[in-house]
Amino acid sequence: MDQATAIRRLSDFDQMGRSVFTKRDLAKIFIEDNARAFQAGLGRLVRNNILLRVMKGIYLFTLSRSRGADVLERIAIALRRGHYNYISLESALSEYGVISQIPVDRLTIMTTGRKGEYKTPFGTLEFTHTRRSVADIIDSAVDRGRPLKIATKRAAFRDLKRVGRNMHLVDEALVYEDDQ
Repeated sequence: MDQATAIRRLSDFDQMGRSVFTKRDLAKIFIEDNARAFQAGLGRLVRNNILLRVMKGIYLFTLSRSRGADVLERIAIALRRGHYNYISLESALSEYGVISQIPVDRLTIMTTGRKGEYKTPFGTLEFTHTRRSVADIIDSAVDRGRPLKIATKRAAFRDLKRVGRNMHLVDEALVYEDDQ
């Protein structure tokens, strides 16, 4: 793959709002390259700062115009593609203002995939596995126009209790204030 072609193809995806890719995605974008040529081209794109290797197997198009503040959520989606994922626990409760600490450079996500913690140049992703049903997940997460849905206040609080996290930071009155 030559650099000009790569930039053009990646820019086309960027215009559709896509700037984070798995290695497998990139192999499909540059399907005409054999394995050796693809690997060499990928290395050149990283060395020339066209792609940033965020972590093993995940790349960010550095010339993206659509990157924005939600890049960590996009990385999370790429890491757990094929699973249901939503922002919950401390990240969601902090957004609702019911927790006394604001997680800085950390995003807490519930997933039907496997648990794990991943450090990226944009912050840390913390995945916690859930066995909740898909219907329950859909009912208790809301779309805010971001890549990942976010748990409702009550669902985030329920998730926090369910996984046995530290509850002393939560103002429970604020969790249930909409009931009054």
